[in-house]
Amino acid sequence: MIRETETKEGIRRIQALKKRFSEKLLILTHHYQRKEIVDLGDYRGDSFGLSQTAADQKACQFIVFCGVHFMAESAEILSQPHQTVQIPAMEAGCWMADMADSPAVENAWKALTQITGSGGVMPLVYMNSDASLKAFCGRNGGAICTSSNAAAAFKWGLQSRDKVFFLPDRHLGQNSADQLGLPPEEIILWDPQKPLGGNSPEDIRRARVILWNGYCLVHTRFQVEHVHKIREDCPEAKIVVHPECTRQVVAMADAVGSTSFIVQYVKEASPGATIVIGTEINLVHRLALEHPDKRILELHYSLCPNMFRINLKNLLWTLEHIGEVNVVRVPEEIKKEAKTALDRMLALNT
Repeated sequence: MIRETETKEGIRRIQALKKRFSEKLLILTHHYQRKEIVDLGDYRGDSFGLSQTAADQKACQFIVFCGVHFMAESAEILSQPHQTVQIPAMEAGCWMADMADSPAVENAWKALTQITGSGGVMPLVYMNSDASLKAFCGRNGGAICTSSNAAAAFKWGLQSRDKVFFLPDRHLGQNSADQLGLPPEEIILWDPQKPLGGNSPEDIRRARVILWNGYCLVHTRFQVEHVHKIREDCPEAKIVVHPECTRQVVAMADAVGSTSFIVQYVKEASPGATIVIGTEINLVHRLALEHPDKRILELHYSLCPNMFRINLKNLLWTLEHIGEVNVVRVPEEIKKEAKTALDRMLALNT
């Protein structure tokens, strides 16, 4: 009862502050946030959709991003000079983003371009990366992508240059390359712990796609045996998974796509359908609540603890100190180069 009373009071105070700030305030919530946070947001979406929203909303003064840190950084990069971007929990990071630090990437880039030539490789960086990596991509002619437009970014990159260097998610990269029909011998993995990423110069010259050895701990929890069990227990079920899953899981699913794709897939399914979802558990649970006419199940329980760091208490604290605490700032030089790469991403969908 005490917890329920505190929750109701927190929601009431947040709603009062939203009313007070009115159009000056914009609260963005990622699909993986807990339900009470999503319900308080002005916009919900995946990282691509929220990036578009951050770029389009020019009138507000304060942007509060309920997601992980790299997403708030992207909103800050795309923001207007009069806008302040805040995140309720500064410690809400991303394991995948941490797998590709800038010095290691710069070393890899130097080694690659010594073999291929400076103009032969197109860097593509997943949204799940910090601002310095986005800046690296921008100054070397590349673009950012999300799970919504990764295949389109790969196609653009391979039309522009001989090779694509994709980081940090090997599985999204592999699945995007598979979607374009690239043969296995033209795809190599770059392990930053090994000389030349564990490849020979001949491997690198032959490759069209070079994948950084990073991954999402949330989506790699889904295994082939989970799919087999669902097929046995619920043969009528449709399985939809996120493209950060392994290619083996993706190959066994009925559909694959970004979080926004998954939301739309469930929405368009017929009443009475059984849908099993391989993505973060907060989204799965919320979809089940929003579609009581359908049977929505998780492929396997998988929580993102960093997304879960955002809660009513720290969102309220942020709004009570609007423009003052947990302000996300990106150095101007990095911001300029990263914005170039983000603008290329947005242009891919126009």
